[in-house]
Amino acid sequence: MSGITLEHEGPVAVVRFDRPDKLNALTLAMYDELAAAFAEVRDDDAIAAAVLTGSGDRAFCVGADLQESIPALAEGRFDISRWDGAHQKHTDLFKPVISAVNGLCLGGGFEIMLSTDLRIAAEQAEFQLPEPGVGLVPAGGTLVRLTRQIPYAWAMRLMLLAERLTAQEALEYGLLNAVVPAEDVLPTAVEWGGRLAALSGTAVATVKEAVLRLGGLPPEEAFHSEALYGQRAFASPDAREGLAAFAVRRRPDFPSRRTATDETGH
Repeated sequence: MSGITLEHEGPVAVVRFDRPDKLNALTLAMYDELAAAFAEVRDDDAIAAAVLTGSGDRAFCVGADLQESIPALAEGRFDISRWDGAHQKHTDLFKPVISAVNGLCLGGGFEIMLSTDLRIAAEQAEFQLPEPGVGLVPAGGTLVRLTRQIPYAWAMRLMLLAERLTAQEALEYGLLNAVVPAEDVLPTAVEWGGRLAALSGTAVATVKEAVLRLGGLPPEEAFHSEALYGQRAFASPDAREGLAAFAVRRRPDFPSRRTATDETGH
C-alpha cells in the first residue's frame, strides 16, 4: 500500500492516511487501499482492534482529492459505490475501530470518522462537511449515519450550513469521545485498543454487530434479535472461560484472543 499504511502495535493495528503533503487527501487508489486495510483487520486473528489516524500533525484526512475524483465522477468513469468499503457501508468488520484525529477532519475524512466506533481528537482538530459549497453532498454514509449518531437539528446544521467545528464543539455535539493534547492522541487511541484486546473478542464483536444490525429495525423485531445475539454470547467459549475465571478471581484467558500461533506454540 502506498497512500494507506498498516502497522502493528501488539494486538492493535494502526492504519494511517499517509499523504501528509496533501493533507492526507484520498486518491482513488487510496479508497481501495483503505478498504483492503479494513479487510485485513477483519481477517487477521492477531488484531483485536484498529486505530485510524493521519500522517503528520496537520490533518487526519480532508476527504477526496477533488482534482482527481471530480473529473472521474463527472465523466462517468467512476461509481461512488466503489468507495463503500472505505466508508464501511455494508460492513462485516466487527472489531472496534478507533479514530485518532490529529488535525483537519473534513469531507470524506469526516465521513470515514463517522464509520468508526470510538473517537479521540487533538485539541486543535477541526471538523467540517463542506460538500454543499461545491455542489456535492456527504454521501459516504453520512446522510444515513449522522442523524442516527447525534440529534437531528445538530446533524442538519452540520450538513446544510457546512459550518466548521472545533474539537471542543465536536465533543459537545457528541461526535467524539475525548479531546486530548495533540501528542496524546495516538498513544491514547492505542492504549484504548489495548484495553479492548484484554476483553472478550466474542463479546466485543457481538456488541458491534448487534448495534449495526439492529439500529434500523422496529423495536419488537430488534428485541427478538437482541436476545439471539445475547444467547450466542452467553453460550460461547469466552463466556464459559470468563465465568470460570470470575469464580476463582483470576484473569480470564479468552479463547477468542488465542491466535493459531498461541495455540500451536509456533
